[in-house]
Amino acid sequence: MLTDYHLHLRPDEPGTAAAEYFTAANAERYRAVAQERGIGELGCSEHVYRFARALEVWRHPLWRASATDDLDGYAGFVREQTDLKLGIEADFIAGREDRMANLLDAYDWDYVVGSVHFVGEHAVDHDGYEVFDHRSQRPDELWRRYFVALGEAARSGLFDILAHPDLVKIWGSRRPVPEGDLRRFYELAIDGIAESGIAVEVSTAGLRKPVGELYPARTFLEMCVDAGCPVALSSDAHVPGDVGRDYEQARELLEAVGVTELAVFERRERRMEAIG
Repeated sequence: MLTDYHLHLRPDEPGTAAAEYFTAANAERYRAVAQERGIGELGCSEHVYRFARALEVWRHPLWRASATDDLDGYAGFVREQTDLKLGIEADFIAGREDRMANLLDAYDWDYVVGSVHFVGEHAVDHDGYEVFDHRSQRPDELWRRYFVALGEAARSGLFDILAHPDLVKIWGSRRPVPEGDLRRFYELAIDGIAESGIAVEVSTAGLRKPVGELYPARTFLEMCVDAGCPVALSSDAHVPGDVGRDYEQARELLEAVGVTELAVFERRERRMEAIG
């Protein structure tokens, strides 16, 4: 069994209206690529901040600029017009856990992908909304705060899958990186991840980003596996051609660290299936 649960039916760029991309024909384009690449379990998980209801949770400037779509319409479309699993990518926003829980509990998801895109008001992976001054502040502080938030996201119980777990490295050499052994940062998150039992995502998306690496780093993944965490496999595709992209590298990493099963979800119930 191969899976791809973390994918988006439309790009992130402005002007990508839901009506244009939330169609049965577009979903079939993703399904066709998945079949070619041997992926049996396919689900979509659109960004929560692109739906108007997200403003009940947080009113960050990026969210206010993006939250236009109808969440009921999205969930109904996936259930009624596609054979995809129904998921959503929801941000962990410290202090807003109850509000996010209220939003998520109103829908019958197959799984919820949890992401840490923000450290306070700082957008980790979005150039236009960075507030961290890379010229005057050491990267150690950003990385520390990121991995603390990652552990809190796991402990929150809001999510089934922890997405791109070391997203903070996304910029590669374009941003300062802490010196030395990065395990001192991973350790800030690992207890929360282990205690929660959340599935940790191995994502090929990092290979398409400036960092040019899988998420997470092998050392971090080994720590998660040693802690008994299940693993989910995804591409974070935003176009059909990226579904299951670079899975050969991901499978090599999984084999190298001793992972033989992947997490599979239905109505937020998890089971483990042997990697096919």
